[in-house]
Amino acid sequence: MIDIVVFALVAAIMLGMSLRGAKRGETFLVADRAVGFLPLVATLVMTEFNTATLLAFSAVGYAVGPRAIGLSAVFLIGLAWYTLAVARKWKRFNGVSVAGWFSLRYGVGLGRFAAVMLLTAMLGFSATYVKSLTLIVGPLLGNPEPWTLSAILCVALALVTMSGGLASVIRLDVMGFALACVLFPILFIIGLVRHGGPVAWTEHFRGEPLTVDYWLRWNDPQLPWHFVLSLVALTCMTYICSPWYGQKIFAARSERVAVIAVGVASVIVFILYASVQLAASLLPSDAASLSDPQMAVPTMLNQWLPIGARGLAYAVLFAVATTTLAGVWSAMVGMLVTDFGSQWSESVAVQRALTLLLAAGSWLGANLLVDDILNRLILANIPIAALSFALIGGFHWKPTSIAGAWASMMVGLIWGVFCFVYWGDAGGYTWYWAIYGAPLVFCTGAIVSVSIPDQRSPEVVLRPSTI
Repeated sequence: MIDIVVFALVAAIMLGMSLRGAKRGETFLVADRAVGFLPLVATLVMTEFNTATLLAFSAVGYAVGPRAIGLSAVFLIGLAWYTLAVARKWKRFNGVSVAGWFSLRYGVGLGRFAAVMLLTAMLGFSATYVKSLTLIVGPLLGNPEPWTLSAILCVALALVTMSGGLASVIRLDVMGFALACVLFPILFIIGLVRHGGPVAWTEHFRGEPLTVDYWLRWNDPQLPWHFVLSLVALTCMTYICSPWYGQKIFAARSERVAVIAVGVASVIVFILYASVQLAASLLPSDAASLSDPQMAVPTMLNQWLPIGARGLAYAVLFAVATTTLAGVWSAMVGMLVTDFGSQWSESVAVQRALTLLLAAGSWLGANLLVDDILNRLILANIPIAALSFALIGGFHWKPTSIAGAWASMMVGLIWGVFCFVYWGDAGGYTWYWAIYGAPLVFCTGAIVSVSIPDQRSPEVVLRPSTI
């Protein structure tokens, strides 16, 4: 009961501090384009640091040990690539919706198709986030019926997004960021202390020394390195098109702030995820046979933290989930009102109604479609990866044509779906999807662009614009 009271109190304070509404459409969606360096770093970190990935990665840490931090390095590389390849370009575009860039560069038809693919992917992400938060909060509240608990959580999360749009999301991000930077490294330190300190840790994992052989196991069935490499390739293909990152970049005060903030965020995201994975790798000594490894984080909180501190930790996790979901829903609303209904761009009431609809869709998806969080999280990236050539080519290669963009998108979409259907999770479809798919998408786009060129210059998209 003490934990529940602490959780409710801290969560209420964080939500209350974020509920200061915005009155204009652009403020609602991009926070007046005035976000400074530290708030931008906080919101970028908390956009990526989400409970779905947290549960999935901690499950791998529990199963395979410290080598699981290879998964955390995926974000370090992916966000570093975002920093170098597109952060400055997105800020120069300075729109409201990522899909709006595709409309300006390639025409409204392709732009709307890109928006549909991005919205589909984000609904999939949202469902995994709701599912993960339900799994995390459930043990604290006595494991209530999942449909009911997830509905309550979705309503609470929607209120944050509806209150003041991106400005509210960023205020909550800053609070959640500060708490997360304290909680998760401390959780790892507690695990070290409980298991004999750093020296004992080097031989802790089920009695196995952490030798070079342990770190270089290419075909370990629990975490093959080719799977990690495929995720690196997919992350580099998908993050550049990320609508939730794009919206935060549009809100930045300047190009310099945007670029440096993404680079710093990449390092912090890696540290936070790696801390949780390393902590989970210490858990088998206390809980050698979890029925569901995805419950590693709640198990650590329940077994390692004292009463009261557990409630605070659950409140931090609630903030982590809230900030990610609110950021994704805000980006989705931005696309809906700019790419499909520009007459709604100044109507906060319409944008709030759309947020409720997105919350309802996420709730249904979490309860009907999501079983294994990591696999469904990866699967939702198929539509985004298909956009990679159109984006990189449009930013960096002038001959990129509308026909080339269309061809690359269709090939990317068909190839990703084929790989999942043919090889599936058990067959390691991500390797075939990423390693063969990336050259296929880019070669198709380049060949068709050269064969069927455009008549207009692409330079227009580099000028600042609001959509």
